[in-house]
Amino acid sequence: MVTEISDDFDLKKIADSGQCFRWTETEDGYEIIAGSHWVRIREESRGNEEGRHCLELSCSRKEFETFWRQYFDLGLDYSSVRRRIDPEKDPYLYRASACGTGIRILNQDPWETLITFIVSQRKNIPAIRLSVDKLCRMAGTRLAEEQYSFPGPEQMCSLSGEQLAECGLGYRAKYVHRAAEDAADGRIDFGRLKGLPDDELKEELMALYGVGIKVANCVMLFGFHRLDSFPEDVWILRLLEEEYPGGFPFDAYKPYNGIMQQYLFWYRRTVQKK
Repeated sequence: MVTEISDDFDLKKIADSGQCFRWTETEDGYEIIAGSHWVRIREESRGNEEGRHCLELSCSRKEFETFWRQYFDLGLDYSSVRRRIDPEKDPYLYRASACGTGIRILNQDPWETLITFIVSQRKNIPAIRLSVDKLCRMAGTRLAEEQYSFPGPEQMCSLSGEQLAECGLGYRAKYVHRAAEDAADGRIDFGRLKGLPDDELKEELMALYGVGIKVANCVMLFGFHRLDSFPEDVWILRLLEEEYPGGFPFDAYKPYNGIMQQYLFWYRRTVQKK
């Protein structure tokens, strides 16, 4: 099917933004696995005017409307969010948002996001993707060709310590195993967590074995779609120290500080790093 989007949308920037680990680049687009859904997607070149994107997806129109539309957060106008940034009051973020235009915060499954960001600790993105792919091949359900769903808690519990070690989890294996047990037994109730306000959600996530503040903020932003959550890793902490010595103006960007964080992260990691 083909659909047109009249808002910020850039497949490569989303793929490289550090929020998702099951996007595989192809010759003309991406293969994406989200939970038990799989799709090929590419942007068609039809000479559209700037700001309009024509996308071709391998799924049906029904699946796009019932799953992928929400997954790509197409209900939010990201260009209007960017217009909140005053180029005179905050020139650094303005430059970052101009470079990061096209990034969107995906609506990902909280369980999958919790596990992938536990795995992400002290790993670079290629290593995270490799470990997650091995987990899915070992315990997930085959979807198509060599594509596998993300394992549910019960499927994850079926993996032995040796199998988890084979996925390159290292010390994180015990955190993944505990999370799987707690989710399978209902001690982690994602339905209840979804109904909590941000401060309570963060507190409960940080109470989980192996989850610190950075992982908790990532799970809130990318798994529970709490768009005001602002994860702080080494890149962001260094940036805030250098560019915002008086403090970042969080109040000015509520409730979208998480989107601003993604612009900053993208700019620092891909542009200024060079």
